[in-house]
Amino acid sequence: MVSSLHVVCPHCTAVNRIPEERLTAGPKCGKCGRLLFAGKPIDLSQANFQKHLQKNEIPFLVDFWAPWCGPCKMMGPAFAEAATQLEPRLRLGKVNTEVEQNLGAELNIRSIPTMVLFLNGVEKARQSGAMNSAGIIQWVQGHLR
Repeated sequence: MVSSLHVVCPHCTAVNRIPEERLTAGPKCGKCGRLLFAGKPIDLSQANFQKHLQKNEIPFLVDFWAPWCGPCKMMGPAFAEAATQLEPRLRLGKVNTEVEQNLGAELNIRSIPTMVLFLNGVEKARQSGAMNSAGIIQWVQGHLR
């Protein structure tokens, strides 16, 4: 029996069912036809956050940041680099807490940058403070063992 996973399209938010062995084969969205994984974090908003959280059956790593935050600016490229190595086994997203203040408040984000790792819609781990890409990858892999 082939095991499949639900993956939310980063472009149109359609939920796609992908055979697990095809995750690394460049799967495309059945609705919009675009790649489900582009090797970069997606921008998250109040409108699409819950769908990605609840419907993705792959781990979901979110960076909460703000444009005025120096450490956030330093970590941004590292988070993007980590996405190139962690996708498609993980969905990575970014929440601008300046724009999405309610989302930050709902999740009790008290300092930025803060990364939150979700598994099956539930918070698995949280880390505040800037990290380099190797540190991000190591932190994620440590929590998914």
